Amino acid sequence: MTRRLILWISVTTAILWLIAAGLGAFVMQDEFGEIFDSGLQQTGDRLLPLVVDDLMQHDPQQPPVLDLANMSPQSDGHLIYQVRDEQGRVLMQSHPDSKVPFPAPLKVGFWQDDNYRIYTTAAVSNTIFVQVADSIAHRNISTLNATLAMMVPALALVPLSVIAAWLIIRLSLRPVEDFRQSISEKDKGNLQEIALTPLPNELQPIGRSVNLLLSRLRAALDAEREFTANSAHELRTPIAGALAQTQLLITDLQAPDAPARGAQIEASLTKLSKLVEKLLQLSRAEAGIGATGEPVNLLPVLDLVVEDFKRAGADRLIYHRADTEQLRCPVSEDAFAIAIRNMIENALHHGLKSQPVEISIVDGRSILVTNGAEALSDAQLLAIQKRFQRGNSTAPGSGLGLSIIERLAKQMNARFEIASPARGHVDGFEACLTLPVCA
Repeated sequence: MTRRLILWISVTTAILWLIAAGLGAFVMQDEFGEIFDSGLQQTGDRLLPLVVDDLMQHDPQQPPVLDLANMSPQSDGHLIYQVRDEQGRVLMQSHPDSKVPFPAPLKVGFWQDDNYRIYTTAAVSNTIFVQVADSIAHRNISTLNATLAMMVPALALVPLSVIAAWLIIRLSLRPVEDFRQSISEKDKGNLQEIALTPLPNELQPIGRSVNLLLSRLRAALDAEREFTANSAHELRTPIAGALAQTQLLITDLQAPDAPARGAQIEASLTKLSKLVEKLLQLSRAEAGIGATGEPVNLLPVLDLVVEDFKRAGADRLIYHRADTEQLRCPVSEDAFAIAIRNMIENALHHGLKSQPVEISIVDGRSILVTNGAEALSDAQLLAIQKRFQRGNSTAPGSGLGLSIIERLAKQMNARFEIASPARGHVDGFEACLTLPVCA
């Protein structure tokens, strides 16, 4: 928009300058004509007494033929003088090459042809005529020079006008640029309202509409998150109740094959419970819970997730964390906890049971989870990142963990990478979540 404004303003300014210069040239041509005519008339009127006086001192039967250059100031060659009698003979002339009588009639006033503008004045009962001629070419050249003298500075002002227009437009559109930048930041999960104070009056309605839209979007996301949380609670409760009742039923049944059937029911309910948990996590990831507007301290969240796994019997976990470690990022605590939990679950379920699962913080930004496993090929690494794909693993699972992590990583503006073998090893598997720059 700035470039278009500058272009059109510059072109319009240049065209207006040219039009103004053209109109000025027409006006100057008329004004110069009046000035030149006035000069012709004054020159003729002043020469007439001198000519008459000089002629009276000579014999009327033998009028002198004299050079008027000796009687008047030195001419610049643009004005030509002739003195003629009633028969049209040239009695005096200002230049040696002007002996041919002017084509103008011997009549007081102005006369013009393609070459000269001539003023004629008379004396001694219209027997002596003084004619002063001015070249039309001289008048045109004078008008052209004046027009160029006006147009050249105007053309020089066009680049200055462009620079001034650019500066003025940039300063005037700075609130628009700030407004655009504020809106562009909203695709990162920051749904805070835009400040309307610096916006000009023309943009105030747009800003209010954007803030209203953001408010509705926040309300919709909050409702979706609340619905997801309530759904998770409502689904977990009956599944957990059915699982508990099944476990009690197994202990009460006396038939030889009843415990086996009860165990199958228990395993199915357990699998269903975990699948529902993953689907709910995936639903929350799809709802866009990853980013937040303000940096938060994620270290307590990581400590809590690791502690929960250890309490659940995950004695293979080895947690490396310095006491001075800092982990502050504009990331949703809930989304971060879901991603870390899935990373640790994958490592525990699919890693070798005889080798530990190590959790480390690298460079204050990256959370690295490493487990022992056979090295995977590139094709296998690509396959396990797809939904419901579990590779060659026989461990229970839904195949949704990595998909959930990747979706949440994008929302958190983080980077999620997997590799096999693990760095510094000939085998193993590692998952690394690199958060955005932390404060």
